[in-house]
Order: sequence, then C-alpha cells, then structure tokens
Amino acid sequence: MIIDIHGHYTTAPKALEAWRNRQIAGINSPSEMAKASELKISDDELRESIESNQLRLMRERGLDLTIFSPRASFMAHHIGDFQISSTWAAICNELCYRVSELFPDHFIPAAMLPQSPGVDIATCIPELVKCVQEYGNVAINLNPDPSGGHWTSPPLSDPYWYPIYEKMIEYDLPAMIHVSTSCNACFHTTGAHYLNADTTAFMQCLTSDLFREFPTLRFVIPHGGGAVPYHWGRFRGLAQELKKPLLKDHLLNNVFFDTCVYHQKGIDLLTGVIPVDNILFASEMIGAVRGIDPETGHYFDDTKRYVEAAHINADERYKIFEGNARRVYPRLNAALNAKGN
Repeated sequence: MIIDIHGHYTTAPKALEAWRNRQIAGINSPSEMAKASELKISDDELRESIESNQLRLMRERGLDLTIFSPRASFMAHHIGDFQISSTWAAICNELCYRVSELFPDHFIPAAMLPQSPGVDIATCIPELVKCVQEYGNVAINLNPDPSGGHWTSPPLSDPYWYPIYEKMIEYDLPAMIHVSTSCNACFHTTGAHYLNADTTAFMQCLTSDLFREFPTLRFVIPHGGGAVPYHWGRFRGLAQELKKPLLKDHLLNNVFFDTCVYHQKGIDLLTGVIPVDNILFASEMIGAVRGIDPETGHYFDDTKRYVEAAHINADERYKIFEGNARRVYPRLNAALNAKGN
C-alpha cells in the first residue's frame, strides 16, 4: 500500500472560497457576515472535485490512501478573531470528513485547528476532540505561526502549546507542523514561509528539552524538512555546541520528515542523510508545485517515482511508502487494520 501523508483539499468547490470571501468581508460589516448554514455544497460537487483531481492522479500514479486535510494556505489564522477561525475550521474539517465518507478507501481526514494569534491554544481543543471522536481524524495540522509570517507566538517548546500536546498524547495523534499563508511581504508563502517554518520548527525542537517533557510527542515536518537535511552537519554541530545529546538520540524518536521535495537529487539527499525510519511518503499533490518538470517530462509532485528511483533497498522503500505511516499515525493503522488492510 502507498500511503500519502500530506494531502490538502486544494480543489474544493468554488462555493467554499466564495463563502470565505463573504466571511472576511463581514469582519468589517457584521450585518453582512456569512453564516455557516448558508454554505451549500452537495455530495455530487464533492465527488466531482475529487474524482477529476486528487483521485484521478492517485490512480494514475499508483497511490492508495491520502491523509487529507484542509488547504493549508486557506487556514489563514491571522484573519479575524478566534470566532472567525473557529467557524472556518469547522467548515473545512467537515468537508474533508465528507470526502473521507464518500471515498473511504482512499481518504482519511486530518484536522485544521481554529488557531488565532494571541489566543489561548486550549481554545482549539473542542474542535480537535470533535474531529477525532466524530470524524475519525488521525492527525492534526499545527501552525507554529498563526500571525502569518510575523512569528508573534512563543516557540513550540513553550508551555503555551502544552494543552494541545497533552491532547495529542491522549489521542495518540501526530501533528504536521504546517504554517499557512504569509501576510509578510518579505516571505513568499510556499517558496519561503513554508520552508523557513519547517527549519524554524526543527531548530526550536533542537534547542529545547521538549521531548524530555513529552517523550511520546510526534511531529511531522513537511516539505522534506526545509533546510534541515541539507544542513544536517550544521544542526549536529549546533546540538554539540549547545551540549545537547546526539540528534539521533535527541530528536529522531519524535521528529519525522516527508518527501515533498520535488526532484530526484533532493530525495537522494533526504534518504542519504535522514534515517529511513524517519521519512514518510508524501506528495502535497495539486498543491504548491503543480507543473511539469521540463527536465523529466513528469509532474514535479509525482514524488512516488523519486522514492522508487532512490538508492534504497526494498525494506527501506516499504517503510517510506507504508510502514512508517502505520507507526507514526497509530489511529491510521487501527483504521486500516479494521478494514483488513
């Protein structure tokens, strides 16, 4: 089985974006604020948006299952207040759940949290609980910078985040550390803000004792880990200078990387530097990079072919494609076992 752990609903029906635009406009004109009950998206519209996009490409590329969460750039936690984020997260999470119900063999949901800058992170817990208990979510997306590129939140090691970590441990959930849209003109959302955040999150973990406090906490750092694999020697050296344990002892029981790198040499470096036990297959399909690579004639985000061509053995390839996902996402593993997979 090929399990893609990084999928976003980037092809949702246009009615979703239209409703969101009305919600944002309503922030300054409360009488015109869009109501959740006014959003109408039929099952047929959901089917069409999936069958002609994600599911079509999954079949073409030989992918079996996608962990499916709301579109990351749409989270936009910096817009409005907690109530705005709460309503928006609930709508987006419900749509991903409905997709998983329509295509249960191919999609399983992960939750967006209703984060809001300066607001107690514990306010996100009711949505998390609902998504796990009612929707069967197997993971969450945690935004380390809900300010949208200005980094006003405490580092991930700060007790501010502990209520979410405690709930993750209770439910045995991993978190993908994933920022949203950048509203800082210095940082392009997908080309800079995403990769900066991946690297920043890793460094926050390296410089802290977070995983001594929460030894079973699990983070997935997307986009191949940002700059981390490329600068692995720098991070090893920094850990040594800071009198931290070796990285393999300090972080690699808790931190994992996906394969959203988009070229063969990048995957070769990732699999050559990072232990295979810490790499999970992902494509972020129909996401940040959608075009065809003129050097290969294949889509940049057709990441399965890179893993297949990497210089790793069959057992290592199995771990990346399936085994590690089952281990890092225990609720996914339980759901697959219940289906006989």
